[in-house]
Amino acid sequence: MRITALETLCLSRLHEPERQWITSRYRTIKADCAIVVIHTNGGLQGIGEASAYGLPLLIRDWVDWLAPTIVGQDPCDPRIVPHPNGRSRAHDAAVAGIDTALWDLRAQLAGKRVSELLADKPLDRVRLYASGGCRYDWRGDPEQVIEEALDYAGLGFTAFKFRIGTEWAWDGVTVDRFLGLVRELAQAAAGRLELMLDGNCRLTEEQATSIAKELDRLGFAWFEEPIPRDDIDGYARLCAAVDLPITGGETFTTVEEFRPYLEKRALDIAQPDAGLCGITEIMRIAEAAYRYGVDVCPHSWHNGLMATAHAHVVAALPNPRVLELCMHQGPLQWEILAERPPIEDGWLALPRGPGLGVRLAQDLATRFPYIEGHYAVQVVR
Repeated sequence: MRITALETLCLSRLHEPERQWITSRYRTIKADCAIVVIHTNGGLQGIGEASAYGLPLLIRDWVDWLAPTIVGQDPCDPRIVPHPNGRSRAHDAAVAGIDTALWDLRAQLAGKRVSELLADKPLDRVRLYASGGCRYDWRGDPEQVIEEALDYAGLGFTAFKFRIGTEWAWDGVTVDRFLGLVRELAQAAAGRLELMLDGNCRLTEEQATSIAKELDRLGFAWFEEPIPRDDIDGYARLCAAVDLPITGGETFTTVEEFRPYLEKRALDIAQPDAGLCGITEIMRIAEAAYRYGVDVCPHSWHNGLMATAHAHVVAALPNPRVLELCMHQGPLQWEILAERPPIEDGWLALPRGPGLGVRLAQDLATRFPYIEGHYAVQVVR
């Protein structure tokens, strides 16, 4: 069997006003999606979602540029995929989409799930955490994040991750005020939800340390990217200061980028994203991380094809924990698939079919035509 063509679907859907979400100084107004499709002369197709943070049109340009080196090749040859370079997000997202689509193809040819190619005895399902907390506004109704958390608990989720809200400087938010809200949330969610906090790299080390100590006392599962991600020594000091796991690395696409964080004990949990680095590299990163006693919980934003690919990865890890599920993507998230994997009581069951086990829905380009422009607009107050 040989590869005959590579195609990139660029899709979008505008958010209704009530679906728009805001964090820091940016309001997200649309959902984007980029899907790489690999065609073969045997009639099989492989599919892989590339992180839309690479910007779909730029991803498509890179896929088209890389295609001549891949067309005509055997999809089972692992040498045909270029390595992510850690310098161009669009390039690495394109590589990731190609790599994931090739894993889908290889597993179909082997008559196995992707997870079964990655591990001898993978899980049949993975626990999800509801990833949201992006709609509360410090000027309006910050308690919305508590209502949101309880809604997810009502849907059967057992874990919830939230962010630190709109720009603190707009409304004089302090660490003490923020922690007051966190304590209210922890009390409301007690016994129902495991909690995680994402700092989105927005805090100073002093702020992060104060918050981390309180989250540790409250029994949070982790504190994600609290300070600028290039401050390796700051992350190492945070990891040493608290028992609470400090996590990060969602933008890193190579083992080489993770190496200094592992060597300096600057992360307790690594969070690579297969939509940016591909399944091959995420498994290499996991292998390196486990040598340092660091677990892997993939960053998994955007759409259902990516969530399914990450479910295969998590199911195959030596110490599988939880899988992120974006709660703010809207209908595009799952309507790209002909049939969504079942989610019950906060667990996603891996599809039974070979490969990733999912196929694309029909007429996606007609139903979700790409809308040019950035997915977010800056808010000025």
